Amino acid sequence: MILADTRHQLTRDDAQLAARLLARDSGDELAALESRLADEGIDAILDDPRLPGALARHPRAAHASLALFAYVVIRHALVRAGEKDRGLADYVSSIVLHFGVRDRAHRIAPGDDEIYQALVDLCEDLEDPDARRRFLVQTHLGNYALWLSGLFPDYIEQRRWRRGGPDLEYYEEMGRRGFQLAADHRIAEEHGLSTLYASAAERFGTLRVALNNVSDTIFFPAVQTPERLMRQVRDEASWKIK
Repeated sequence: MILADTRHQLTRDDAQLAARLLARDSGDELAALESRLADEGIDAILDDPRLPGALARHPRAAHASLALFAYVVIRHALVRAGEKDRGLADYVSSIVLHFGVRDRAHRIAPGDDEIYQALVDLCEDLEDPDARRRFLVQTHLGNYALWLSGLFPDYIEQRRWRRGGPDLEYYEEMGRRGFQLAADHRIAEEHGLSTLYASAAERFGTLRVALNNVSDTIFFPAVQTPERLMRQVRDEASWKIK
């Protein structure tokens, strides 16, 4: 089970590196940032709007941990999309980190033997008789739909136009369904996760758009296609209406 624990993985070294990136070799600013770190905690540094740019451009940022990089870029992408809940930033960055390892994106748990290549395959197991496995399938449906539609929207859109594949709205619908089913499961209530999953279901579209921004600007910045432009225009118009 993937937990919202990316921030808990961050170390004192991560905090010190973030502060030094923001200070840009200014001793006075470094001292001020370290004072804020001591008084207000690490979020005072992580939420600084200058930090994503510093991580992208400063040579010293090459030493940043994956957890620090993922949390910062996703947290700030979510804030720009209007989502300020740190718990959701923590959870989404945890999904990205976990699914980036081997074939974890295709398994409901590291030790599970079943490989899922499509959302429809997961839907077939939503009523698994084993309560624990049913819960893991539900959460994975939400996680997998968000990971695919968030980080690989160009692939989804191109497959839609060229092969008649499902569109991003389909992935959003499936993702919401998975997270809402998980929120209603007794295991989520027992572990205090019901609110997190319910929030992910309700705000799935915002999470997807924020991850699209990360994908477009950081992971695949050189891609320029009509499908990407149409998606960006459509999403911008949609959020302006809201």
